[in-house]
Amino acid sequence: MLRSFLITVISLITFLILWWVVTAIMNDRNFPTPDKVFTALWNLIQNGDPIGGHSVWEYVGASLKTFVYGFALSLVVAVPLGLILGYIKPLREFTSPWIEVVRPIAPIAWAPIFVLSFGSVWGPALVVFVGIFFPLLTNIIFGVTRIDKNWLDASKTLGANQFQLFTKVVLPATVPYILNGIKVGLGVGWMCIVAAEIYNKFGGIGQYLVDMVNAGMMSNAFAAIIIIAVLGLATTGVAEYISKYVSKRMGMDA
Repeated sequence: MLRSFLITVISLITFLILWWVVTAIMNDRNFPTPDKVFTALWNLIQNGDPIGGHSVWEYVGASLKTFVYGFALSLVVAVPLGLILGYIKPLREFTSPWIEVVRPIAPIAWAPIFVLSFGSVWGPALVVFVGIFFPLLTNIIFGVTRIDKNWLDASKTLGANQFQLFTKVVLPATVPYILNGIKVGLGVGWMCIVAAEIYNKFGGIGQYLVDMVNAGMMSNAFAAIIIIAVLGLATTGVAEYISKYVSKRMGMDA
């Protein structure tokens, strides 16, 4: 534990030194040094948005709301769909071309369409949904197809019906893959925040970042990036903890 903590601290300090050296050598106002960025971050926390007057907590709250909506919707859709597509091979083969056609499309491409069609609340949430949905779906499908056939045959021999097979064998065996898909999806979801919020009048920390870039206040823009990174680390950290806890309780490796 102590060794891991020390490595993390030394790694972060090294990153900050490299950041400072590179930006000092570049001497480009678009790439501020760490001291200017952290000063801008502190001013944002203390005094709020220098242009719009909103507090940092308003921006963070709006982004978290968008993220939670998108994440919850992706869970509700991807988990049952992934289990069904993984379990029923003909259906998986039939729908595979649909998934492969839509999956490579970057979530930002959907942003203007979703915001225009579904409004400023669900439009950005749907962009986050797209970002989380496909990593989660493909992980679950892969997990179901990896189930040992002997488990299914043994359950059938013992008299299990299709519903019992699905709920007693398929679903529990897929839990590690669901958790892994959630971890991957959460990271991608935060990457979609700026794209999701760029078209909103007041759309959270992503919109703040864009406003600061448009105003040429690059230190403030980088401060927004740090906030997004912290939010991403916090949510993926919670997911990692839950994944390890559940896997341990189920006697499985995460």
